[in-house]
Amino acid sequence: MSESKPVYLRLRDIIAAAIISGDYAEGAMLPSVRALAAEQGANPLTVAKAYQQFQIDGLIRVQRGVGMFVREGAAERLRQAERAAFLREEWPAFRRRMAQLGISLADLGADA
Repeated sequence: MSESKPVYLRLRDIIAAAIISGDYAEGAMLPSVRALAAEQGANPLTVAKAYQQFQIDGLIRVQRGVGMFVREGAAERLRQAERAAFLREEWPAFRRRMAQLGISLADLGADA
């Protein structure tokens, strides 16, 4: 994760990774703003901003007085968005570096 990235975006990446991996399963309640802020050593307002972006994107739902929950389909939507961002932003540099070093996809093994 880039240190030049704003903190709320870094928190967003952490939360997204937890949703994709199933640590925060679909339908599960997310940690409260205060709990996640304490866990990550972040300002609660910064955590709230990260959560707000997930709400705007339709990935979490808020049940007033109860908490925030991961929406059904959120993991797959995030996975698709992350995959597209990787292919657009990171993969070109990998491909250039592989070409420089003479590495082919076959060199990466069966999992490539």
